Amino acid sequence: MLKGLLLASAGAVGLAASAFAADLPAVAPPPPAPAFTWAGFYLGGQIGYGWGEDSGHIWLGGPLGAVAFPATNTSSSTQTQGVIGGAHIGYDWQVNQFVFGLEGQVDGTSLSKSTEPVPNLQYNVTTASPLQGTLLGRIGYAFDRTLVYATGGGGYAWIQNNYSVLGNAGSFSTTRAFWTAGGGIEFAVNNNWSVRAEYRYSNFGYFYDGTIVFPSVFQSHSWTQNQIQVGFSYKFTSAPPAAVVAKY
Repeated sequence: MLKGLLLASAGAVGLAASAFAADLPAVAPPPPAPAFTWAGFYLGGQIGYGWGEDSGHIWLGGPLGAVAFPATNTSSSTQTQGVIGGAHIGYDWQVNQFVFGLEGQVDGTSLSKSTEPVPNLQYNVTTASPLQGTLLGRIGYAFDRTLVYATGGGGYAWIQNNYSVLGNAGSFSTTRAFWTAGGGIEFAVNNNWSVRAEYRYSNFGYFYDGTIVFPSVFQSHSWTQNQIQVGFSYKFTSAPPAAVVAKY
C-alpha cells in the first residue's frame, strides 16, 4: 500500500510540473545577425606611390639676353615620381551583389623631377604636382565581404614648373583638369572597417608655359600619371532595430 501511495504521489508531481511548464511563456530565439552590406556612408585615408611622364618640348629662338640662339625645338620629357596620399569620403549603394558608389579624394604628393634638357644653355626645369583632388564613380561586384571594382572620373591638379635659363629664374603655377580611371579590390574586416588596394591612370592633357624668363622661350607639357595606393575606410552603419519582447 505504501508503494502504491508513493507511485501516486510521484505521478501527481509529474502532472503538476507538466502543467506548470505548459503555462510558461515561450522563449523567442535570438534574431538572426543582419546580412553584411556595402551600402552606406564612409570615410578613410590612402597612401601610395605615383610615377608619370611629362612629355614636353622647348621652343627657343632669337636673343636670350646677350646671346643670340638659333630657332630650336628640343624635347624636355622627364619622369616624375614620389609619394601620394590623402583622405577620401564616399557613399555606396548595393543591389544584390552589385555595388555602385561616389567618392571624393584629396591627395598631397611629392611627385617631382628636375631635368636639364639643354645643358649648354644652362636650362633647368623642375616639374611638380603638390596637390590633387578627384571625384570618382565606381561600380563593383561583391563576393560577400570582398569587393572587386572599377573606378573613374575627373579632378583638378595643381602643377608647378620652375625654370632656370642662363641663371635667370622663372616659375609657372597652373590648375589643370584631368580624367582618371582604374580599379581595385576592397575587403571588409568587419561591418565597419575595410581595407583596399587601388591602381589609377590619370591624364592631365596638353598645356604650355611662356614666355619663360626671355620672350623667345616657351615650353609645352603633356602630363600623364600612374598611382598605386592602399587605404582604409570606416563605414557608418545605422543601429540595429530593438528586439521585440512578447508580453503575456
